[in-house]
Amino acid sequence: MSANPRKLVIAIDGPAGAGKSTVAARLARKFGYVNLESGAMYRALGLKAIEYGTDHACESALVDLAKRSRIELIPTLEGNRVLLDGRDVSTRIRERDVTDAASVISVHPRVRELMVQLQRQMGEQGGVIMEGRDIGTVVFPYADVKIFLDADQSVRAERRIAQVNAKDPEQAAKLARDMQERDRRDSNRATSPLIAAPDAIHVDSSKLNIEQVIAEIENIVSARLSASKTTVS
Repeated sequence: MSANPRKLVIAIDGPAGAGKSTVAARLARKFGYVNLESGAMYRALGLKAIEYGTDHACESALVDLAKRSRIELIPTLEGNRVLLDGRDVSTRIRERDVTDAASVISVHPRVRELMVQLQRQMGEQGGVIMEGRDIGTVVFPYADVKIFLDADQSVRAERRIAQVNAKDPEQAAKLARDMQERDRRDSNRATSPLIAAPDAIHVDSSKLNIEQVIAEIENIVSARLSASKTTVS
């Protein structure tokens, strides 16, 4: 009998503001897994594109830039450190201009192909939780657990407004419009659009707080771990 269950690959997909990053980070700590942030990888490339003045609309230039970049995710108890060519950019990539750049460059098919290759390499040994918009459909279609975490667009917009403490009505309205545009772009891009995998478990966080969402997904993962342990026993 095996003393330890097989380490799983867990995919969490969903739109912006659904709570994916928080859930993935908490679950990774809970189960002792590595949290692979696909968004952080695109943000790192977006930052380099900003610093090098690379045209966000020029796919070939972005592909060349990606091939000359080294992006690493280093797990810590406080969350991932993100290294770009050996430089810690963990804080910088969370800023608004980098997030916007990442959203734009991520629509390019060849850029996504390169990133998917790197993501698969990072997760091939299992024991990983990865969140994004195409993890269960493209990056890890064989994932042991697939979660599609969603919430009403108005709820997600309210969360983002609260997150950045936007008190000005115009700023709040712009954040809501930006989220709507990001949803449209993510759902309609030609390569790897935001869709739920057919075998994904849907979790709607519209009326749940973060602790309730985490508890629900913990139960799903624990059940899969138990099943995996029984299979290998």
